[in-house]
Amino acid sequence: MYSDYKAFFKDSEPEFHVFSPYCVCPLGAHVDHQHGLVTGFALDKGIDILFSTTDDGTVEMASLSFPGMTQTNVRCQQYEHQFNWGDYLRGALWAMQQKYVLKTGVRGIIRGSIPSGGIASSAALLCGFIAAVAKANHMQLNRQKIVELASRAERLFVGLNNGILDQSCVSLCQKNQLLFLDTDSGEHSLVPFGGTGAPLAPLPFRIVIFYSGVSRSLTNTDYNLRVQECRTAANILQAYEDKNADLETSILRHTTRKTFDKYVSMMPPRYARRARHFFTECERVEEGMEAWRQGEIEQFGELMFESCESSILNYECGSPQLISIYRSLRHAQGVYGARFCGAGFIGSCFALVDPDEADNIREQVMADYVQEFPMYKDLVRSFICDSHEGVEIKEAAR
Repeated sequence: MYSDYKAFFKDSEPEFHVFSPYCVCPLGAHVDHQHGLVTGFALDKGIDILFSTTDDGTVEMASLSFPGMTQTNVRCQQYEHQFNWGDYLRGALWAMQQKYVLKTGVRGIIRGSIPSGGIASSAALLCGFIAAVAKANHMQLNRQKIVELASRAERLFVGLNNGILDQSCVSLCQKNQLLFLDTDSGEHSLVPFGGTGAPLAPLPFRIVIFYSGVSRSLTNTDYNLRVQECRTAANILQAYEDKNADLETSILRHTTRKTFDKYVSMMPPRYARRARHFFTECERVEEGMEAWRQGEIEQFGELMFESCESSILNYECGSPQLISIYRSLRHAQGVYGARFCGAGFIGSCFALVDPDEADNIREQVMADYVQEFPMYKDLVRSFICDSHEGVEIKEAAR
């Protein structure tokens, strides 16, 4: 593992720089794999990929965060999993090779600005690396195509059965606007605070990330199990309506809240909870978008709190560490809304906060957390962020 990018490049300098942002989802948690409604921000913290091109197709990528070098060739079909961070790069190449002929490789280094854990670091890595390989091969990929390729790589190569929320935020977001995405149709819009008629101005809050000090790959959590439970819930509801559907293709978006309300008392409790979260979360997204358009940050934030409570009670995610941070945020002055980052099994929480109170909130929440979990005092971190553009490609600074 390298200590800085200069040690990797030695006497040379990188040609290009890709910035791929982390992201957060204020409303719409755990519903994208069921084709629900979601929202998101890209952050001004993310992954930097500094790289040069290789004429023979060689890929050599190192990380400042993880050990080991990922080595392959863009001209060779990607089949082998090595069960490390390099599988995301191999998966990106695999997805691109299904549609394009790649000839030029990349040699570079990856650095992240926040510890991974619920901030879509895998989506940032995938989208950023796809953008880098596309740049090296003189390909003009639009942002939607990057979303599609990154999603295929993570689902079909890496093996995480997620939706398109994270990839869409990383690729499609714009500074000071909220992404609203229908993951069933793929339609999206970018909405300024106060609605489309409002001037594009800085947001009336800052985004604070609290990293718990605990991380691991989502493939090693109950993430895929929850996806299967949601599919089972959908399949049960379709069976009550005498609709024949294959379990693996059943999704809750293809049922209705009316059907759920009619049969909920007959459903096994676990699957009823999963369906309840889906339907109420999609409703919170619609209510939240209306509050956003009206410039009602307090109402928007209250819906975030409700979303996290449903994540805990109905979706049944949230480690003791994350729940501790969330509870502290819920009672801190100046916090408009808070919830878990990402899938919410491990990693981080985030909050939308009054800018004047951001430092006080960080201090209070960190102190509360360390008092309850002193073993993480050297690992817990907090970061103040703002919204940002999606993935960017530029010449490397000389």
